[in-house]
Amino acid sequence: MSALYRLTATETRLFFREPMIVFFTLGFPPILLGILGAIPAFRQPEETLGGLRVIDLYAPIIVAMGLAMFALNSLCQLFATYREKGVLRRLRTTPVEPRVMLGAQLLMSTIMSVVTMLVVLAVGRLAFDVRLPRQVPAYLVGYVLAALAMFAIGLLVASIAPTGRSAGAIGTLLFFPVVFFAGLWVPRDSMNDVLRTISDFTPLGAGVQSLQDATAGHWPQLLHVAVMIGWTLVAGGLAARYFRWE
Repeated sequence: MSALYRLTATETRLFFREPMIVFFTLGFPPILLGILGAIPAFRQPEETLGGLRVIDLYAPIIVAMGLAMFALNSLCQLFATYREKGVLRRLRTTPVEPRVMLGAQLLMSTIMSVVTMLVVLAVGRLAFDVRLPRQVPAYLVGYVLAALAMFAIGLLVASIAPTGRSAGAIGTLLFFPVVFFAGLWVPRDSMNDVLRTISDFTPLGAGVQSLQDATAGHWPQLLHVAVMIGWTLVAGGLAARYFRWE
């Protein structure tokens, strides 16, 4: 455990040495929420949305988008860069095991993404009166499951990509369909039945619906919990299987 904590602290310091990554993962989500909230139409209740406003729907979507940015831009690219530059090869000569390195990456990304989530919720509440989750434990469960699923996918990309640039390219290709089915362009409530069904079986589609359910005061649906756990186990298992030091 001490090795895990030390590696996590080191990874956190290295994370803050990349200003562009820090901006897009920590700063961009709340800025985007502010831009969307500044649109007057997004602050008006809609009968077709059950009396909710568009900005109410976008708060959990942007929280989920933050997870995708961490997993598919920051996490996978930094990890693959370590392999490319020989950092992992040098670590191989130490007692550090692959699962400890993977765990440190996951822990650091989880902590940083939680900070982003709290900032987004604070901006939404203070600036646009977006309601906070009525079922906080359920919200945390949905968030953690979505984070684990996305980070497992990010680590899988990092484990198989030969370079940091290729990891970034793969992550970018995955980012857009993932956030589309999370509702970034078309909120889930406005999707047709086919798109919503596909969304239910994606990690962020299931995650966004779980966050919305918790905000309304309900626990996540079993289907969405199973989907997120499934993505975590499959992608995480493959990441551990194909992990390479160099």
